Amino acid sequence: MPTSAYQRRIAAALLSTTLLAVAACGRPAQGAPTTSEPAVSVRVAPVTSAADATISATGTLGAKDEIPLAFKIGGVVSSVLVDEGVRVRAGQRLAALDLREIDAMVAKASLAADKARRDAARIDRLYHDSVATLSQMQDATTARDAAEADLNAARVNREFAVIVAPSDGVILRRTTNAGAQVASGTQILLFGSAARGAVLRVGLADRDAVRVHEGDRATVSFDAYGAREFAGRVRQVGASADQKTGTYMVEIAVDGGETLPSGLVGRARIGARTTALSGGARNGVVAIPAESLGEGAGTTGIVFTLDSISHRARRHTVTLVGVDGDHVLVKGLDDSAPVITAGAAWLSDSARVQVSRETRP
Repeated sequence: MPTSAYQRRIAAALLSTTLLAVAACGRPAQGAPTTSEPAVSVRVAPVTSAADATISATGTLGAKDEIPLAFKIGGVVSSVLVDEGVRVRAGQRLAALDLREIDAMVAKASLAADKARRDAARIDRLYHDSVATLSQMQDATTARDAAEADLNAARVNREFAVIVAPSDGVILRRTTNAGAQVASGTQILLFGSAARGAVLRVGLADRDAVRVHEGDRATVSFDAYGAREFAGRVRQVGASADQKTGTYMVEIAVDGGETLPSGLVGRARIGARTTALSGGARNGVVAIPAESLGEGAGTTGIVFTLDSISHRARRHTVTLVGVDGDHVLVKGLDDSAPVITAGAAWLSDSARVQVSRETRP
């Protein structure tokens, strides 16, 4: 073979090998991120398991029964014997009207009843002697009964011209003073009864309210008592939402709450049931930071997790179960991969990401 032809073949082989090597160097390794695709900077947080959901809420402590106390009839207030915040005993005298006119009305009704009784007795004798007619006897009897009813009404008005404590409790509000002219039914005092204990009243959003049931356990704390916690139990769940706030009123009976000052602001953690939105199963419920939950519809939401091998974001559709403080309880997500918090709004499935060093799990 001529030397020139041999040299040309060698040169062609070397050129082909060089081109293959250059192409191999320019091709990304399998599984490596593509350098041409920009990486989205994100932060991540770990997923924690949550076997049971808890709901946090803030409310005000007060008596289970709050009773407005008033006089049955109008008149001039003679005395108000208690101030706000005073604890009272059942039957204790709290306020009274000026009784002079009322006592006079009772005396007048009593005299009228006595006369009607005498008239009825006389007509009855005359009727049996065939002097009075049946109609006259019946009219006298009716007049007697009516006079006795008027006397009973006057005595009731006299009784409710004095306000007494219906049970042990505390005076929550005082609205008038001695000497005031009040109409029938005007509230004089607001009374908090201790008969059925004290409750913490909290307002819950509909998503939380449907998961709370009577009898659910709760833990209540008050800033005024530091780290001390009080056991409680859900006593009542509102059947309809408040028209102004859109929340459902929930009452939590607080053990020993009747000894605490009314009006304390307390925080409650309610051990709610996770079955209402999750189809009945508690297994598989995990907690994720609230900021990691993306847009969704109804009881579903979108969450992105980090694939640490490929440095890609993985999109998941999860079922919302509830709220636990600043975390959201969801189903449909395991706890093996961290969730993406900051930066999730700019992601799509399989998007390339770069995790900030300070937030790596």
